[in-house]
Amino acid sequence: MIGMSAVYTHGHHESVLRSHTWRTAANSAAYLLPHLRSGMSLLDVGCGPGTITADLAELVAPGHVTAIDAADGVVAKAREVAARRGLENVACEVGDLYRPAYPEGSFDVVHAHQVLQHVADPVGALVAMRRACGPGGLVAARDSDYATFTWYPEVPALDEWQDLYHRVARANGGEPDAGRRLLSWARQAGFSDITATGSVWCFATPADRAWWSGLWAERVTSSAMAEQSISYGFAARADLERIADGWREWGAAEDGWFAVVHGEILCRA
Repeated sequence: MIGMSAVYTHGHHESVLRSHTWRTAANSAAYLLPHLRSGMSLLDVGCGPGTITADLAELVAPGHVTAIDAADGVVAKAREVAARRGLENVACEVGDLYRPAYPEGSFDVVHAHQVLQHVADPVGALVAMRRACGPGGLVAARDSDYATFTWYPEVPALDEWQDLYHRVARANGGEPDAGRRLLSWARQAGFSDITATGSVWCFATPADRAWWSGLWAERVTSSAMAEQSISYGFAARADLERIADGWREWGAAEDGWFAVVHGEILCRA
C-alpha cells in the first residue's frame, strides 16, 4: 500500500504474500513493458514484496528504481528480492505517496499495480503520481475488477465469496471494481493522453487451480479479510469455512477455469 487512508483488505498474511510474490512484470505489467528503456528512472508505488519491482529494475538498468510501500515488513522482503537478484539500482523504502521523500517530477515512469482499488481517493492518488512524474513521463496503473471475475464450474460458495469481498473492501474505503474505473479516474485526475486496455490472469491447469484455490481458501479463513468479515458482522466463522470449502471444491474440479479481469491505463504526463 501507499499510505493513504483506507484499510488494506488483504493484509500481509503468508497466503497473501504467496500470491504477491508470484507476480512478475511479464504477467502483471505487460502493457507497460514496450514503453520502458534503459536508463529510465521509475517509481514503483505500493511495491509489496518487490517481484515486479525487480523485473522493472532489470529492464531500465542502469536507470534507478525507487520502490515504496507503507508496510515495513513487505519493504524488507522487497529489499531481499533485489539483493538476491544482485540489483544495485533499486531503493526499497517505507514511504507515502502524499508525503514524498523526493522532489516533484523526479521520475520518467510512475507505476502502481493493484493499488488504486485499495485507496480511499484513487483520483488523488493519480494526481500525486502525476506530480512525481516528469514532463512527458508516463503514469501506469493496473487493477483487477472483482465483479468481472468469472469461473466454471458454478460453485455457490464462490458467489458468496465474491459478494463478501465486495462488502468488506468497500467497508474498508476501497473500490474492488477498480479496473473498469481507471480510465474515468485518470480523466478526473487531469490526464488527457490516456491509453486504456485490459488483460486477464487465467487459472485452468491442475497446478494453477490447486495454487489459486488453495491460497484463497486460506485467505478467506486466515487473512485480514477473515478478521474484517467477522468484525464488521458480514460473516461468521462457519460462513468463512463454508466458502473455503467451496474454493477447494472448485480447485478439485478437472474442468475448473477461473479468469481475473484487469483494467490498465498508460497516462502521459
